Amino acid sequence: MNLLQKISARAVRRAVYLSRDLQHTLGLGNGIYKYSKGNRIILYHGVCSSEPLKFNTLFITKKTFEAHLKFYKKHFNVVSLDDYYAQKFSNDKFNICLTFDDGFANNLKYVLPLLQQYQVPATFFITAITSEGHNVLWNDFISIFGKYGPDKIVVSDETYIKNGHNKYISTTTGTGLIEKLWGCGFIEKAAMMKELYPLSPFKTNPSDYDYWQQMSVSQIAELSASPFVTIGAHSLYHNDLARININDAMAELVKSKIFLENITQKSICSFAFPYGSYSPEVIASAKRAGYTQLLATDFLNRADKSDAAMRERFTINPFISVNNQMRATIKGSYE
Repeated sequence: MNLLQKISARAVRRAVYLSRDLQHTLGLGNGIYKYSKGNRIILYHGVCSSEPLKFNTLFITKKTFEAHLKFYKKHFNVVSLDDYYAQKFSNDKFNICLTFDDGFANNLKYVLPLLQQYQVPATFFITAITSEGHNVLWNDFISIFGKYGPDKIVVSDETYIKNGHNKYISTTTGTGLIEKLWGCGFIEKAAMMKELYPLSPFKTNPSDYDYWQQMSVSQIAELSASPFVTIGAHSLYHNDLARININDAMAELVKSKIFLENITQKSICSFAFPYGSYSPEVIASAKRAGYTQLLATDFLNRADKSDAAMRERFTINPFISVNNQMRATIKGSYE
């Protein structure tokens, strides 16, 4: 698809979204919510008070999330992750299960009170990064540093220039810093954060806390205590488990499980693959580690659909209205 075709496709899509919003306002075209049947797992990440697109496209505002909950309560049947796997579904409504990845402290601050207010269950997939003395995920660090950092940096004796999208690109290879680190272990990532942070100490800015701060041990325990919450694991370091050594991946699977079980005093049987990335070897390792519920985004192999442990998830789109998000949730695509 060339540039003109992409622009045309975007314009058509925008017109369709606007038309559906107008119909919804007029009370038309809402039969999809009444008559649709099926089920889907929804994937959220961070929730903030404002500026959800400040650093990346994974956040929505508290106001938007509450609007989602109101819509869910009116039109959908919301089930827990355990009930989703057990297929305890309504025959009269579209069934959904809410999940949150990454373990942001903002989930406790903004999401939990709303779940309790609307009496809606959700599962939170949390890393064990705090057990290693860190309170920010490496990829969030790079996103925030990319906005505030200098135009030129040197990491491990390699020079990077910031482009118009706040991405650091190597002057010698043309490879992005985040792409270079993607397949590395955490030692390299931790070294990068230690080297770069003095150039842009963003942690001193309270207005940015919601975008990076991980839950502490006490906050994880507080979240887990809610009857509307299930806790799942999301690795130790938030590495791409399919790209690192399989023995290191196994260690992350085991250590994150033990960490969360010690905090919650509950069995942790669900795991969400960071970045939705996995391999047959990672799946086998996760099962050996004791996980019976494995959450991806899109299946990478046709055979995964017949695996009783595996489930796909549908990621929230922060660029569209609540009505269009709900329609996309039912359809399973953003057209």
